[in-house]
Amino acid sequence: MPGLSVLIPVFNRDVTVLVSDLLVQAADWGGPVEILCFDDGSAPEFRELNALLRAWPAVCYQELPQNVGRAAIRNRLAAAARHEWLLLLDNDSLLPDDQLLARYAAARALAPVLVGGTIYEFAPPADPALYLRWHYGQERESRPAAVRQLEPHAQLTLNNLLIQAVVFRKFGLDEGLTRYGHEDTKFGWRLQEAGIAVRHLNNPVLHDGLEPAQVFLRKTHEAVRNLALLYRTQGLGTTTRLLSTALRMRRIGLGWAARLALAPWVDTWRRNLLAGQPSLRQLDLLKLYWLLQELHEEPAQPGVSGPERP
Repeated sequence: MPGLSVLIPVFNRDVTVLVSDLLVQAADWGGPVEILCFDDGSAPEFRELNALLRAWPAVCYQELPQNVGRAAIRNRLAAAARHEWLLLLDNDSLLPDDQLLARYAAARALAPVLVGGTIYEFAPPADPALYLRWHYGQERESRPAAVRQLEPHAQLTLNNLLIQAVVFRKFGLDEGLTRYGHEDTKFGWRLQEAGIAVRHLNNPVLHDGLEPAQVFLRKTHEAVRNLALLYRTQGLGTTTRLLSTALRMRRIGLGWAARLALAPWVDTWRRNLLAGQPSLRQLDLLKLYWLLQELHEEPAQPGVSGPERP
């Protein structure tokens, strides 16, 4: 039977509960299972907690001397894996039931890449600072498999991704994306270009790492910058709704006008998003403003109008 390597990049998170739950389910895979946890420069208190994993059977825990980043740590985990299938999990995931590995084992003949999905707690968090991240997750990320399968490659996420090791190693993750965001977006594009099938399943993990709104906004801004970088350097991302909207505005000469129209509202939207009942529509407009800023000085791509007015 094919073996499974579970890959967990660790950063400032106690993963002992996640690893323990995975070990309980290991027999359901139907073949050998190993769990690799590489710490990517966590604070000493988290390294001390997770160091217990060194003594656990079927677990490989290592501490990297310095932080290498989100893409590089997953590439290193995949390079060290011994088995034919890789299960990529974020370190802030929890298992909502005891059937995750059993469902994957039953479905692994369907495609070389399987995406299980992510869910969030039904009740909103008590802390208002965490509401934006929870609300975004509930509305934009927690989608049933049938909806995700409508755009299988565009809806690919690295968290809770089961993939044949040979496929992952062939394409890998772009370590040039040093900011947060869109590593999985580019990976999905590359799989689509190569004709690699992606199948979405209703086999979710529970996202347990809600971030304060201020941190989430900063990471969202970084992701917008990464999207602009992918477009500028590789011509990628034009199928995303955000970038296609911005490029359409540029083509008809309205990019500069949109920036001017949106600019007076930026501070107000920030304040609202940091408050307890944020609007995702305002978040979308803020992301559009950021992207138009990033594209402002860039040379036009094929089919895109030239330099905009200041």
